[in-house]
Amino acid sequence: MKTKLSLLFSILVVASMLLTACGAPAAPATEAPAAPAATEAPAAPAATEAPAATEVPAVAAPIEVTFWHAYGTGSAEELALAKVLANAAVDMPQYKINVLQIPFADIYNKYRTDVAAGGGPDMFVAPNDSLGDDARAGLIADITELTKGKFDGVNQLGVDGMSLDGKVYGIPESLKAVTMWYNTSLLPVAPKTTDELMAAMEAGTPISINYGCYHMFGFYSAFGGNIFDPSWKVIADQGTGVTDTFTFLNKAYQLQKTNGWAMTDSDGLAPFNEGKLAAIFNGNWAMADYKKALGDKLAVAPLPAGAGGPAKPMLGVDGYYINPNSANQAAAIDVALYLSNAKSQAIMMTEAGHVPVRTDVELTDPLIKGLVDAFNVGATIRPQVPELGKYWSNFCGPDAIYEKGVEPAQFVKDAVAGANK
Repeated sequence: MKTKLSLLFSILVVASMLLTACGAPAAPATEAPAAPAATEAPAAPAATEAPAATEVPAVAAPIEVTFWHAYGTGSAEELALAKVLANAAVDMPQYKINVLQIPFADIYNKYRTDVAAGGGPDMFVAPNDSLGDDARAGLIADITELTKGKFDGVNQLGVDGMSLDGKVYGIPESLKAVTMWYNTSLLPVAPKTTDELMAAMEAGTPISINYGCYHMFGFYSAFGGNIFDPSWKVIADQGTGVTDTFTFLNKAYQLQKTNGWAMTDSDGLAPFNEGKLAAIFNGNWAMADYKKALGDKLAVAPLPAGAGGPAKPMLGVDGYYINPNSANQAAAIDVALYLSNAKSQAIMMTEAGHVPVRTDVELTDPLIKGLVDAFNVGATIRPQVPELGKYWSNFCGPDAIYEKGVEPAQFVKDAVAGANK
């Protein structure tokens, strides 16, 4: 019996220990009286919510378009272009036009060098002198698709002058060709034929003919001569037209040399403006300077016709070209279209003597009307064929005739032989 009681006591002790280990509550201590509940402070009134600030939309930075030109410093062309660019800055704030002037003698080489190296401007303006060569070399962008439907109001002559093989490579701005500018106080009536021109020079009328290849090109047709046949083979020795041209020009050259009359447009600029020359053969790029100097005494006429028909000078087209490297071609085209719109061309016409390519520009200046008439007499669009290089490289050394005494017929024969090698 004693054994059983001891065992029961042991079991009870173990059970008590287990309950204590499992968290059984100990005997309660005497409970202190509860503190009275604190009075709840009234909630602070909600702060008035500030109105949301008005969101200002971000203004996009203007797209920068780099533009090169070769208009002479202080010339009427440069001053007129400055007005056009000032208008563009107001009318086209989405673009920032960065302008750089490059001397004309350098602009083509600099442009080609920079483009070939992956750089260059977004656009530049220049005559179509080298459009064909530059297009074939990939130095100017084909903008046919980018300009589709954007030439409304533009004379087709201008579009053709900016095109090659059905593709457009430039945005036309103006037309130019060599004409005869004269001072009506010294030469009241312009000679209409080469015979009349020679008679005036022999009589002592101071006239300056320019003997550069471009300037004298129109005289070939006046004497019935052709440098090329329709397939662009050089045929200047067929017939006597080209030889007769050089015979006539040599006679005029000797008169100018003897009398001290200028023989280039640059040498003749000051004497003509000063009233010392009665007439000068030059392009309409010089019109504004002539007009400023001579005022109402300035007049213009076509190159004199000859026994072979009207003179046909090369008709050049000035225009804006787009760099194939440009990342902003669409922007550059927008800028070029603005610089050649009716408003801009009116400024270049009245202040720089440019003949507009647009048909919606009112021709208010009688000199501009005279130029248009002169061009319509027979000016021919400057060829963009590679064969034109044969003319420049073989017929542009007529000093052999004028200064060294080579007979015109021999000069032409040698030039044709060199061109057709």
